[in-house]
Amino acid sequence: MSKEQTHPLHAIDKNIIDSLITKEKPEDLDFINLARLINRYNDFPGEIDIKNDIEKILKFWNITKNQLFSKTKIIWSKSFRPSNTNKDLVGSGFDASN
Repeated sequence: MSKEQTHPLHAIDKNIIDSLITKEKPEDLDFINLARLINRYNDFPGEIDIKNDIEKILKFWNITKNQLFSKTKIIWSKSFRPSNTNKDLVGSGFDASN
C-alpha cells in the first residue's frame, strides 16, 4: 500500500496552480509551468488536490496534455527563456547544466 504524500514544493506549486486556474489567456510561461507541474505530479503518490486542479486548468484552457506538451516543445524550440528568476522554475530543468 502506498501512503499519500505531500510534495516538498507543495506551497510554491499551489501558488502557481492558483495563478493559472483563472488565466483566460495563458502566456508561454503559463503553458511551461503547467506542463512542468504535470510532469512533477504525474506519478507522485498523493497531492490529489493539485492533480485535480491541473485537470481543471486543462479543461478551462480547452487543451489536452498531449496538445500542451506539443505546444511547450514548440515554445522551447523557439529559444524561449523565462524572464523571471529561476527560483520560480524550481524543478523545470531551466537551470540545469549539461
